[in-house]
Amino acid sequence: MAELSYAPSPINEVHDPILERAGVRVLVKREDLNHPYVSGNKWWKLKYNIATAFQQRHDTLLTFGGAYSNHLYATAAAARELGLKSIGIVRGEKTLPLNPTLSFVQECGMQLHYLSRERYRSRATIEFQQWVLENFDRAYIIPEGGTNDLAIKGCGELAHMLQQEVNFDIIALPVGTGGTLAGIITGLHDNQIAVGYSVLKGGEFLHDDVAGWLTRSGCAHQRWRIATAYHHGGYGKKTAALMQFILHQQEAHRLPLDQVYTGKLCFGLWKEIEQGIYPRGSTILMLHTGGLQGALSK
Repeated sequence: MAELSYAPSPINEVHDPILERAGVRVLVKREDLNHPYVSGNKWWKLKYNIATAFQQRHDTLLTFGGAYSNHLYATAAAARELGLKSIGIVRGEKTLPLNPTLSFVQECGMQLHYLSRERYRSRATIEFQQWVLENFDRAYIIPEGGTNDLAIKGCGELAHMLQQEVNFDIIALPVGTGGTLAGIITGLHDNQIAVGYSVLKGGEFLHDDVAGWLTRSGCAHQRWRIATAYHHGGYGKKTAALMQFILHQQEAHRLPLDQVYTGKLCFGLWKEIEQGIYPRGSTILMLHTGGLQGALSK
Protein backbone atom coordinates (compact mmCIF):
# COMPACT_ATOMS: atom_id res chain seq x y z
CA MET A 1 0.00 0.00 0.00
CA ALA A 2 1.34 3.44 -0.97
CA GLU A 3 2.18 5.90 1.79
CA LEU A 4 2.83 9.62 1.77
CA SER A 5 6.46 10.66 1.98
CA TYR A 6 7.50 12.24 5.28
CA ALA A 7 10.56 14.33 6.14
CA PRO A 8 11.59 14.59 9.82
CA SER A 9 11.17 18.21 10.91
CA PRO A 10 13.41 20.25 13.22
CA ILE A 11 12.69 21.77 16.62
CA ASN A 12 14.07 25.31 16.95
CA GLU A 13 14.28 27.51 20.02
CA VAL A 14 13.14 31.13 19.73
CA HIS A 15 15.24 33.71 21.57
CA ASP A 16 13.25 36.86 22.25
CA PRO A 17 13.43 39.54 24.98
CA ILE A 18 9.72 38.98 25.73
CA LEU A 19 10.39 35.33 26.49
CA GLU A 20 13.49 36.11 28.54
CA ARG A 21 11.60 38.63 30.71
CA ALA A 22 8.83 36.09 31.27
CA GLY A 23 11.31 33.36 32.14
CA VAL A 24 9.92 30.82 29.67
CA ARG A 25 11.38 28.86 26.78
CA VAL A 26 9.57 28.52 23.46
CA LEU A 27 10.52 25.71 21.11
CA VAL A 28 8.95 25.50 17.66
CA LYS A 29 8.28 22.12 16.08
CA ARG A 30 8.51 22.95 12.36
CA GLU A 31 5.99 20.42 11.05
CA ASP A 32 5.46 22.79 8.14
CA LEU A 33 8.64 21.17 6.79
CA ASN A 34 7.45 17.56 6.95
CA HIS A 35 6.19 17.56 3.34
CA PRO A 36 6.36 20.15 0.54
CA TYR A 37 2.56 20.21 0.04
CA VAL A 38 0.84 17.94 2.60
CA SER A 39 2.41 19.84 5.45
CA GLY A 40 1.97 20.09 9.18
CA ASN A 41 -1.06 18.58 10.85
CA LYS A 42 -2.69 17.81 7.49
CA TRP A 43 -0.16 15.00 6.92
CA TRP A 44 -1.18 13.37 10.20
CA LYS A 45 -4.91 13.92 9.70
CA LEU A 46 -4.77 12.32 6.26
CA LYS A 47 -2.45 9.43 7.11
CA TYR A 48 -5.02 6.89 8.33
CA ASN A 49 -7.80 8.22 6.13
CA ILE A 50 -5.67 7.47 3.08
CA ALA A 51 -4.71 4.05 4.44
CA THR A 52 -8.40 3.25 4.92
CA ALA A 53 -9.24 4.46 1.43
CA PHE A 54 -6.72 2.00 0.00
CA GLN A 55 -7.93 -0.82 2.25
CA GLN A 56 -11.51 -0.25 1.09
CA ARG A 57 -10.34 -0.12 -2.55
CA HIS A 58 -11.45 3.43 -3.27
CA ASP A 59 -9.75 5.16 -6.17
CA THR A 60 -10.89 8.71 -5.29
CA LEU A 61 -10.69 11.03 -2.28
CA LEU A 62 -13.61 13.45 -1.86
CA THR A 63 -13.60 16.28 0.62
CA PHE A 64 -14.93 19.74 1.38
CA GLY A 65 -13.58 23.23 2.02
CA GLY A 66 -13.55 26.93 1.30
CA ALA A 67 -11.69 28.70 -1.47
CA TYR A 68 -8.48 29.00 0.59
CA SER A 69 -8.70 25.63 2.32
CA ASN A 70 -5.41 24.11 3.50
CA HIS A 71 -7.27 20.82 3.64
CA LEU A 72 -8.30 20.89 -0.03
CA TYR A 73 -4.73 21.85 -0.90
CA ALA A 74 -3.23 18.96 1.08
CA THR A 75 -5.77 16.39 -0.07
CA ALA A 76 -5.25 17.24 -3.73
CA ALA A 77 -1.48 16.98 -3.34
CA ALA A 78 -1.71 13.70 -1.43
CA ALA A 79 -3.95 12.17 -4.08
CA ARG A 80 -1.58 13.21 -6.84
CA GLU A 81 1.43 11.72 -5.04
CA LEU A 82 -0.34 8.41 -4.45
CA GLY A 83 -2.01 8.04 -7.83
CA LEU A 84 -5.55 8.64 -6.58
CA LYS A 85 -8.25 10.84 -8.07
CA SER A 86 -9.62 13.70 -5.98
CA ILE A 87 -12.82 15.72 -5.78
CA GLY A 88 -13.29 18.97 -3.90
CA ILE A 89 -16.69 20.32 -2.91
CA VAL A 90 -16.04 24.06 -2.61
CA ARG A 91 -18.04 26.48 -0.50
CA GLY A 92 -19.19 29.42 -2.63
CA GLU A 93 -19.54 30.25 -6.30
CA LYS A 94 -16.70 29.89 -8.78
CA THR A 95 -14.73 33.12 -9.19
CA LEU A 96 -12.25 33.71 -11.99
CA PRO A 97 -9.36 33.97 -12.05
CA LEU A 98 -8.92 31.16 -9.55
CA ASN A 99 -6.96 32.03 -6.43
CA PRO A 100 -3.58 30.33 -5.83
CA THR A 101 -5.10 27.56 -3.68
CA LEU A 102 -7.75 26.52 -6.19
CA SER A 103 -5.32 26.88 -9.09
CA PHE A 104 -2.95 24.48 -7.33
CA VAL A 105 -5.58 21.86 -6.56
CA GLN A 106 -6.74 21.91 -10.17
CA GLU A 107 -3.15 21.45 -11.31
CA CYS A 108 -3.05 18.39 -9.02
CA GLY A 109 -6.03 17.00 -10.91
CA MET A 110 -8.72 17.70 -8.32
CA GLN A 111 -12.19 17.95 -9.82
CA LEU A 112 -13.97 20.94 -8.28
CA HIS A 113 -17.69 21.29 -7.63
CA TYR A 114 -18.90 24.66 -6.39
CA LEU A 115 -21.92 24.97 -4.11
CA SER A 116 -23.77 28.02 -2.83
CA ARG A 117 -23.07 28.75 0.82
CA GLU A 118 -26.64 27.79 1.68
CA ARG A 119 -26.35 24.45 -0.11
CA TYR A 120 -22.92 23.84 1.41
CA ARG A 121 -24.31 24.33 4.93
CA SER A 122 -26.72 21.45 4.32
CA ARG A 123 -23.94 18.89 3.86
CA ALA A 124 -24.78 17.14 7.13
CA THR A 125 -28.33 16.35 6.00
CA ILE A 126 -29.41 12.94 4.76
CA GLU A 127 -30.52 14.46 1.46
CA PHE A 128 -27.08 15.98 0.81
CA GLN A 129 -25.26 12.80 1.79
CA GLN A 130 -27.51 10.84 -0.55
CA TRP A 131 -26.60 13.25 -3.36
CA VAL A 132 -22.90 12.62 -2.69
CA LEU A 133 -23.36 8.84 -2.71
CA GLU A 134 -25.38 8.90 -5.92
CA ASN A 135 -22.89 11.10 -7.77
CA PHE A 136 -19.56 10.01 -6.31
CA ASP A 137 -20.12 6.40 -5.26
CA ARG A 138 -16.49 5.31 -5.68
CA ALA A 139 -15.08 8.11 -3.57
CA TYR A 140 -13.73 7.86 -0.03
CA ILE A 141 -15.27 10.79 1.84
CA ILE A 142 -13.21 12.92 4.23
CA PRO A 143 -15.03 15.66 6.18
CA GLU A 144 -14.24 19.36 6.01
CA GLY A 145 -10.92 20.05 7.71
CA GLY A 146 -10.19 16.33 7.72
CA THR A 147 -11.38 15.84 11.29
CA ASN A 148 -12.74 12.39 12.11
CA ASP A 149 -11.74 9.46 14.31
CA LEU A 150 -8.90 8.51 11.96
CA ALA A 151 -7.54 12.07 12.04
CA ILE A 152 -7.60 12.02 15.85
CA LYS A 153 -5.62 8.76 15.72
CA GLY A 154 -3.02 10.29 13.40
CA CYS A 155 -2.58 13.42 15.52
CA GLY A 156 -2.26 11.24 18.61
CA GLU A 157 0.60 9.49 16.86
CA LEU A 158 2.20 12.89 16.26
CA ALA A 159 1.96 13.62 19.99
CA HIS A 160 3.68 10.33 20.84
CA MET A 161 6.45 11.18 18.38
CA LEU A 162 6.93 14.58 20.02
CA GLN A 163 7.29 12.90 23.42
CA GLN A 164 10.26 10.98 22.04
CA GLU A 165 11.88 14.09 20.56
CA VAL A 166 11.64 16.79 23.23
CA ASN A 167 10.70 17.51 26.83
CA PHE A 168 8.01 20.15 27.27
CA ASP A 169 5.49 21.33 29.85
CA ILE A 170 2.96 22.97 27.53
CA ILE A 171 2.10 22.47 23.88
CA ALA A 172 0.42 25.29 21.94
CA LEU A 173 -1.27 25.01 18.55
CA PRO A 174 -3.95 26.71 16.43
CA VAL A 175 -7.51 25.41 16.44
CA GLY A 176 -9.94 25.32 13.52
CA THR A 177 -12.13 22.24 13.83
CA GLY A 178 -10.49 20.95 17.02
CA GLY A 179 -9.35 17.63 15.59
CA THR A 180 -5.63 18.24 15.87
CA LEU A 181 -5.93 19.55 19.42
CA ALA A 182 -7.99 16.53 20.46
CA GLY A 183 -5.48 14.13 18.92
CA ILE A 184 -2.54 15.87 20.57
CA ILE A 185 -4.26 15.74 23.97
CA THR A 186 -4.65 11.96 23.68
CA GLY A 187 -0.85 11.66 23.57
CA LEU A 188 0.03 13.91 26.52
CA HIS A 189 1.45 12.86 29.86
CA ASP A 190 -0.61 13.65 32.96
CA ASN A 191 1.53 16.65 33.89
CA GLN A 192 1.51 18.27 30.45
CA ILE A 193 -0.89 20.98 29.29
CA ALA A 194 -2.31 21.66 25.82
CA VAL A 195 -3.48 25.14 24.79
CA GLY A 196 -5.33 25.71 21.55
CA TYR A 197 -5.67 29.17 20.02
CA SER A 198 -8.95 29.49 18.14
CA VAL A 199 -8.80 31.06 14.68
CA LEU A 200 -12.60 31.38 14.66
CA LYS A 201 -14.71 34.23 15.99
CA GLY A 202 -17.04 32.88 18.63
CA GLY A 203 -14.89 29.78 19.02
CA GLU A 204 -16.16 28.96 22.51
CA PHE A 205 -18.14 26.05 21.04
CA LEU A 206 -14.86 24.34 20.21
CA HIS A 207 -14.43 23.30 23.84
CA ASP A 208 -17.47 21.05 23.62
CA ASP A 209 -16.35 19.71 20.24
CA VAL A 210 -12.90 18.79 21.52
CA ALA A 211 -14.37 17.29 24.69
CA GLY A 212 -16.63 15.17 22.51
CA TRP A 213 -13.72 13.84 20.45
CA LEU A 214 -11.81 13.03 23.64
CA THR A 215 -14.79 11.12 25.03
CA ARG A 216 -15.06 9.14 21.79
CA SER A 217 -11.39 8.25 22.00
CA GLY A 218 -11.57 7.29 25.68
CA CYS A 219 -9.17 10.02 26.79
CA ALA A 220 -9.72 11.49 30.27
CA HIS A 221 -6.92 14.11 30.18
CA GLN A 222 -8.25 17.36 31.67
CA ARG A 223 -5.28 19.73 31.45
CA TRP A 224 -6.19 21.66 28.32
CA ARG A 225 -7.95 24.86 27.31
CA ILE A 226 -8.84 26.92 24.24
CA ALA A 227 -8.01 30.63 24.04
CA THR A 228 -10.64 32.46 21.98
CA ALA A 229 -9.52 36.11 22.09
CA TYR A 230 -6.98 36.11 19.27
CA HIS A 231 -9.05 35.46 16.13
CA HIS A 232 -8.47 38.97 14.67
CA GLY A 233 -11.98 39.19 13.29
CA GLY A 234 -12.64 35.55 12.50
CA TYR A 235 -11.61 32.79 10.13
CA GLY A 236 -9.56 34.15 7.25
CA LYS A 237 -9.70 37.67 8.69
CA LYS A 238 -6.66 39.71 9.64
CA THR A 239 -5.66 42.94 11.32
CA ALA A 240 -2.77 45.32 10.81
CA ALA A 241 -1.41 44.28 14.21
CA LEU A 242 -1.42 40.61 13.18
CA MET A 243 0.33 41.26 9.88
CA GLN A 244 2.95 43.45 11.58
CA PHE A 245 3.57 40.69 14.13
CA ILE A 246 3.96 38.06 11.39
CA LEU A 247 6.46 40.26 9.56
CA HIS A 248 8.44 40.77 12.78
CA GLN A 249 8.62 37.02 13.46
CA GLN A 250 9.89 36.42 9.94
CA GLU A 251 12.51 39.15 10.13
CA ALA A 252 13.64 38.65 13.75
CA HIS A 253 13.45 34.88 14.06
CA ARG A 254 13.16 33.56 10.49
CA LEU A 255 9.86 32.04 11.54
CA PRO A 256 7.39 31.97 8.63
CA LEU A 257 3.73 32.23 9.66
CA ASP A 258 0.42 32.53 7.85
CA GLN A 259 -2.39 34.87 8.85
CA VAL A 260 -5.08 32.18 8.95
CA TYR A 261 -3.66 29.75 11.53
CA THR A 262 -0.07 29.92 12.76
CA GLY A 263 0.13 33.72 12.88
CA LYS A 264 -2.84 33.85 15.24
CA LEU A 265 -1.37 31.03 17.32
CA CYS A 266 1.95 32.79 17.75
CA PHE A 267 0.35 36.21 18.35
CA GLY A 268 -1.89 34.79 21.07
CA LEU A 269 0.92 32.81 22.66
CA TRP A 270 3.20 35.86 22.84
CA LYS A 271 0.40 37.98 24.34
CA GLU A 272 -0.30 35.40 27.03
CA ILE A 273 3.40 35.06 27.79
CA GLU A 274 3.60 38.84 28.24
CA GLN A 275 0.57 38.68 30.56
CA GLY A 276 2.37 36.17 32.79
CA ILE A 277 -0.12 33.38 32.18
CA TYR A 278 2.61 30.77 31.80
CA PRO A 279 4.72 29.95 34.89
CA ARG A 280 8.36 30.98 34.93
CA GLY A 281 10.60 28.06 34.07
CA SER A 282 8.05 26.56 31.65
CA THR A 283 9.07 25.03 28.35
CA ILE A 284 6.41 25.67 25.72
CA LEU A 285 6.39 23.68 22.50
CA MET A 286 4.67 25.63 19.71
CA LEU A 287 3.43 23.27 17.01
CA HIS A 288 3.80 24.80 13.56
CA THR A 289 0.95 23.15 11.71
CA GLY A 290 1.94 24.26 8.21
CA GLY A 291 -0.58 25.94 5.95
CA LEU A 292 1.88 28.54 4.70
CA GLN A 293 0.09 28.49 1.36
CA GLY A 294 -2.55 30.54 3.21
CA ALA A 295 -0.12 33.47 3.20
CA LEU A 296 -0.86 33.77 -0.52
CA SER A 297 -4.38 34.93 0.34
CA LYS A 298 -3.15 38.33 1.51
